[in-house]
Amino acid sequence: MKEEKDYIKEISEIRSMMERSSKFLSLSGWAGIMAGIYALAGVYVADSYFGFNPQEISDRGGIGLNIILLATVVLIFAIFTAILLSYKRAGKREEKLWNSTTRRLVINMAIPLISGGVVILILAFKGLVGLIAPLTMIFYGLALFNVSGITIKEIKGLGITQIILGLIGLYFVEYGLLLWALGFGVAHILYGIVMYFKYERG
Repeated sequence: MKEEKDYIKEISEIRSMMERSSKFLSLSGWAGIMAGIYALAGVYVADSYFGFNPQEISDRGGIGLNIILLATVVLIFAIFTAILLSYKRAGKREEKLWNSTTRRLVINMAIPLISGGVVILILAFKGLVGLIAPLTMIFYGLALFNVSGITIKEIKGLGITQIILGLIGLYFVEYGLLLWALGFGVAHILYGIVMYFKYERG
């Protein structure tokens, strides 16, 4: 009986080691929460200071580039926070943050994000600002879905949520900013809370 328990324990340890080596598990729930807060702050600035709340797809007012700059600032804050908190979490788990799995995750996320960024820049120059908010969610959702196999399973659900909200935003352009707040703001905060209580608390 004791030998059987030892075998089960060894198998469990081997499985845990294999999972750590093949999956990125250092994501922090607080990083998701903070990303959501940054996004909601960005929505407030876009609406209150830039008057960005397109009722139609096309707008020649030149506001699109300002919104892209604002979104870039929000993204930089979110990425910096995610790296910092993930680094701390990896240290607690006695793991290196940068390894072959992290490289795969970055590459798999970068391809849809860079492609989406180029598309959105083109649309902004063309004055098609009503498509910016929904397309950022769609490309971001595709990036998350793309890496869901090499990190925690909840990422897939977050990715699908972003894609669905983005597709709705393409049809209901007038609700683009609200849907963006739900996707990047509220969804990230809820995801971060779930992450924290499921994987980090205690």
